[in-house]
Amino acid sequence: MVVLAMVIGLAVSLLVTCGAVLRWNEVRYRKKGLPPGTMGWPVFGETTEFLKQGPSFMKNQRLRYGSLFKSHILGCPTVVCMDPELNRFILMNEGKGFVPGYPQSMLDILGRSNIAAVRGDMHKTMRSAMLGIVSPPVIRDQLLPKIDEFMRSYIDNWGGRVIDIQEKTKEMALMSALKQIASIETGPVSEALKAEIFRLVLGTLSLPINVPGTNYHQGFKARKRLVYILRQLIEERRVSGCYHDDMLDSLLKIDDSSRGKLDDEQIIDLIIALVYSGYETVSTTSMMAVKYLHDHPGVLVELRNEHLEIRKGKSREDAIDWSDYKSMRFTRAVILETLRMATVVNGVLRKTTQDVAMKGFTIPKGWRIYVYTREINYDPLMYPQPLSFNPWRWLGKNMDSHQHFMLFGGGARMCPGKELGTVEIATFLHYFVTRYRCANSLIFCLE
Repeated sequence: MVVLAMVIGLAVSLLVTCGAVLRWNEVRYRKKGLPPGTMGWPVFGETTEFLKQGPSFMKNQRLRYGSLFKSHILGCPTVVCMDPELNRFILMNEGKGFVPGYPQSMLDILGRSNIAAVRGDMHKTMRSAMLGIVSPPVIRDQLLPKIDEFMRSYIDNWGGRVIDIQEKTKEMALMSALKQIASIETGPVSEALKAEIFRLVLGTLSLPINVPGTNYHQGFKARKRLVYILRQLIEERRVSGCYHDDMLDSLLKIDDSSRGKLDDEQIIDLIIALVYSGYETVSTTSMMAVKYLHDHPGVLVELRNEHLEIRKGKSREDAIDWSDYKSMRFTRAVILETLRMATVVNGVLRKTTQDVAMKGFTIPKGWRIYVYTREINYDPLMYPQPLSFNPWRWLGKNMDSHQHFMLFGGGARMCPGKELGTVEIATFLHYFVTRYRCANSLIFCLE
């Protein structure tokens, strides 16, 4: 009985302590004018619920508090905005109290010169350098041939095997990016980079607590190793003087007098950002497109017809060119509908540079605003029968403007790499639907 009483007493004390700590954290952030919501635990906030529950967490909080509520996620006090009109205002008004507000974990791991985080003159410099290596003429003349060659060789070993499409599209997106950026082929260097990039991705969305065993710690270590490998690669390029015709060559050969001249740290951060953004968007969109094609045979037939038409007059080894890519209207519609249904981009983060009034509330200076756009994708006023996979809804529309927003988040700072990502996904789908057929259990059989 004594032991039982002690256990009960300990449990009660623990509950009281937890309740007091939670209450203290709520009082700490109680300020007149703040939106309603909960702040969770000190330091940790509601990060665990946010990462584990995802959309369910957002939906539950919205039901309780409305479309504007406060929380504490990824180490920052944050206001979540799920109001479409407010979201458009925030995204289109950088410089009027809003700047990029990526969490500390992402800033530390992707680098301080990450194009998504910098602003002002530095953003112009980084954007200029990126535009120089992913502009439509560069994609047309230099990158598309590399992407085509890579996709053909990568997909060719899928015949007659059971494929884990999630793992394969992750590897595909990463290896394609490494080839374009630094002419890195499959081998020891690519395997080393792949392992570090996988760890880096996990660390970017985590609490910035540098303790062994945490995703942040692993991601930060992965960044250090990536920086070391990329530094060696840059040094080897300078010593050898060999021409590689890739993005790294272009970045290293920018003249000192050019506005787009970057130092080595900035080049490394730009490369890491390119790999990171391409890996996430290209791999997820490619995987989900295969899933939707498997589930919707009519869409698959239409898509295959478009690509079989492109292959007319070509041999099996003939590459597709820019005019072939530009003719892929239905393919682009499939990509957009996949992005909408799969919500590859849930939203973007902004940070307030001053106290900001929103719908009768005041968001304090230095707080993050999570511009949560996921639910717009299922708005029946914008998309009739929003839960139906219907690529035909995009035909006849300006697909470019939608693609900017849905693939990379949108707003005033459109991502210069969006066309490149679309080209990669479209090229993958071209060879997938012309060389393989979907069967049950996602077994791909060579035709």
